[in-house]
Amino acid sequence: MSYKLMLVENDIVLSKAIQEYLIDQGFNVYIASNGLEAFNLANQYNFNLIISDIMMPLVNGYELLEKLQNTKALSKIPVIFLTAKGMTKDRIKGYDMGCYGYLSKPFDPEELVSLIKNLIARDISQHTSTEKCDISKQSINQKIHLTPREASVLDLVIDGLTNKEISTILDTSIRNVEKYVSRLLQKTNMKNRTLLVKYSINNKLLDNVTNQRANDGTRTRE
Repeated sequence: MSYKLMLVENDIVLSKAIQEYLIDQGFNVYIASNGLEAFNLANQYNFNLIISDIMMPLVNGYELLEKLQNTKALSKIPVIFLTAKGMTKDRIKGYDMGCYGYLSKPFDPEELVSLIKNLIARDISQHTSTEKCDISKQSINQKIHLTPREASVLDLVIDGLTNKEISTILDTSIRNVEKYVSRLLQKTNMKNRTLLVKYSINNKLLDNVTNQRANDGTRTRE
């Protein structure tokens, strides 16, 4: 697989561990220790994806994403945030800025690989279709039916939980969670989890399935 990734992480031990794991999965992986170094590398190499920590010296993850988006040649590179920051407001900030995904440390490396593979699949789909997916053009009145289990999974995705965390809460396999997330993306015509969260919140997608969640036998949240 020729997919070229850049990992931006100031923890050298962690970055090496993640790099080795991703290389074993068949990816080309470059490493940067801060956002400034990452930005310089992005100008030298044609990356398909950037996986970045947020709290870093010189240029942090948010600043890196902003610099990329303000550079025409780099503005389309998707960014996955990998960080210890887990507060909802931090996830929302990343989503609002346009990050592709958001994983909180500690994380399951399989979850990261799943995000990457989903991005690859979406890229392939975009190249073979002229359909443009724009959340601002989605009809608020569009009727989308969710099964009780899909509603439960969506509820947890909006909370920013990983597939592994969702599988534990719902007492099911990670593979099943991935299947439900894929269904949700198809039903909403969204290309990634970030847009799925935005679309669901903006269109109050879960408002009509409260009773379904209660009947699904999963957790009840305040």
